[in-house]
Amino acid sequence: MNYREKYQQWLSFADEETKEELLSITDEKEIEDRFYKDLAFGTGGLRGIMGAGSNRLNRYTVGKATLGLARYLKSKNDGEISVAISYDTRNNSQYFAKTAAGIFAHEGIKVYIYEMVTPVPVLSFTTHYLGCTAGVMITASHNPKEYNGYKVYDGKGCQFCIEDAKNAIAFINDITDYSSIPFTEDSELINFIGEKELSAFLAEVKKQSLYEEKSDIKIVYTPLHGTGNIPVRRMLEGLDVTVVKEQELPDGNFSTVRSPNPEEKDALTIAIEKAKEIGADLVLGTDPDCDRVGIAVRDGDDYRLFTGNQTGALLVKFVLTMKKDSLNDKSTLVKTIVTSELGANIGRKFGLQVEETLTGFKYIGDKINKYEETGEQEFVIGYEESYGYLVGTHARDKDAVVSSMLICQMAAWYKNQGKTLVDGLNEIYDEYGYYLDYLDSFVLKGKDGAEKIQELMTYFREKGTALFNGIDEVIDFSRGIRDLPKENVLKFIWSDGSWMAVRPSGTEPKIKIYYSIVDENKENAHSRLQSVRGVIKEIIEK
Repeated sequence: MNYREKYQQWLSFADEETKEELLSITDEKEIEDRFYKDLAFGTGGLRGIMGAGSNRLNRYTVGKATLGLARYLKSKNDGEISVAISYDTRNNSQYFAKTAAGIFAHEGIKVYIYEMVTPVPVLSFTTHYLGCTAGVMITASHNPKEYNGYKVYDGKGCQFCIEDAKNAIAFINDITDYSSIPFTEDSELINFIGEKELSAFLAEVKKQSLYEEKSDIKIVYTPLHGTGNIPVRRMLEGLDVTVVKEQELPDGNFSTVRSPNPEEKDALTIAIEKAKEIGADLVLGTDPDCDRVGIAVRDGDDYRLFTGNQTGALLVKFVLTMKKDSLNDKSTLVKTIVTSELGANIGRKFGLQVEETLTGFKYIGDKINKYEETGEQEFVIGYEESYGYLVGTHARDKDAVVSSMLICQMAAWYKNQGKTLVDGLNEIYDEYGYYLDYLDSFVLKGKDGAEKIQELMTYFREKGTALFNGIDEVIDFSRGIRDLPKENVLKFIWSDGSWMAVRPSGTEPKIKIYYSIVDENKENAHSRLQSVRGVIKEIIEK
């Protein structure tokens, strides 16, 4: 069917509210965008703009994914099957969670659903803690308010990786009749969970505590209207923490920020203003599903925002310093292919093994699973440049709860030495060299945008090496590198260790360009970065 035929089909079966929304659309391009394809269930699940249509997130696309997933789980498991479900503070998250719960129950699957909003790492933990077959988290992470999503986890609390995702997708794609999806509201198979399971998670997080000496450090924390408010504050009890009142409570419109993404500068603006008012040492902000955390550090009279790579490098040094007596030849640090080498080099100096994965924390979680199976390696810390970190194996996804606790303990450790995290970072640069990391994201929406992204990837494959002098190596991950699955990522490496990577986003209509410039001279590094960024910007925006 073409997009118009699919539009008419939806009008024939959809509920009244959905029909009303579809009939109100007057822009033909908008109708095309909503129906030119089905919202893709990828290796991490669904993510898309909420609204009516096959290329939007709504009760029907959530229902299709759930029904397909239920059939997949039943095809590979004998006996009782159970699924844990949680959701974040986004608009419709609870509604989609209950929609999924009803469909699982209709298919004879036992459901444990949280009665309150909870972070991603709590769902990851709960899936394994309750012995569930799988887990579902309704979230779009740090995306703008228009988005929502559907993440799927295996029985160990790791997001579905290649094999599980491929098999589940086949069952999901077999469902073509949306009108046949069984929407059920109540069932004896649906069980509500909450405080007991959250407390069990927090007890595991507490086991990762590394420094509890008294300190007069002052912290400002913002949950950015998300799920971190209660669990993060409970892990910071005993510290001087001021919560940003304007951003404390759930708000699916994220009305105080342009985007609830701690990677972006202005997400912490209100928190930094509060920090200036009270003279805080550290500003901490977690995203809506509390798997990412961003920080700003007092630097004289102002506050300096840290990148994910900078915070990651500091955490690696802090964690390994505190754990040095328990490290052994199995101890391993795991990072992604677009994460700076700085933290990895710190790990190597402490004697750790370093492993790389594709972009996506599910691959780090999968490494933890394999280490537990073989016993050949021991996971110590994993992180990615996009503000996601994990210490401990209580979860198989990035965890801003444990990360927030450790960042605050790290800042207290430095303060008790008369230093700030800025001082700590400068010490790292003095020892390992200056690393300048940056990310450019170019939004290219709709069908035309998707085609442009593919054209750009082809261009970079064919012409990329000629764009810059000194490129020593080009890695095309789509060909399958080492033991990594194939992925549409290109990495250009200069002879001095600097690199640039090009990657289409798996969750948003974006092409992302990652830069990592290594130079002994800070000014030279910044000059080189601006030069490379200028060339890339001209190519993408022409």
